[in-house]
Amino acid sequence: MTRDQIHAFFAVRKQAWVARDAEALAAGHHVHGTLDSPMFGRREGRDAIRRAYESLFAIFPDWNYQGEDLLIDGDRVAEPFVVDATHVGAFMGFEGTGRKFRIQGVRLFTMEDGLVLHERRMYDFTGLLIQIGVLKGKPAV
Repeated sequence: MTRDQIHAFFAVRKQAWVARDAEALAAGHHVHGTLDSPMFGRREGRDAIRRAYESLFAIFPDWNYQGEDLLIDGDRVAEPFVVDATHVGAFMGFEGTGRKFRIQGVRLFTMEDGLVLHERRMYDFTGLLIQIGVLKGKPAV
């Protein structure tokens, strides 16, 4: 993919994030693609990836994903992001708390044939768990 094609691909994904459209987001993944996520573990195949998006939006129905400027190197793409959301659904054995949170992270992609072949998500998972009350913590002094 060219840089312009990659930018166009992620512009379409931005609209799917705004709509919280699990089907459209999953359609951007290769049929045999993989996803590695702190929240959902390893998912293999587009259907399993779609179910992860569906779960995400069920747990956090106001998930507001803000992708930042893409970093592109050939078929590799990095997208820093910020998410604001509210913990509503059951997550890690805890019922929804109604607590709001903000996390930052980066998603790393390998593209193939105009689709995501592999996605690796890295974000402040511990911060998320503290903000929704699953873990207790204090800032360093």
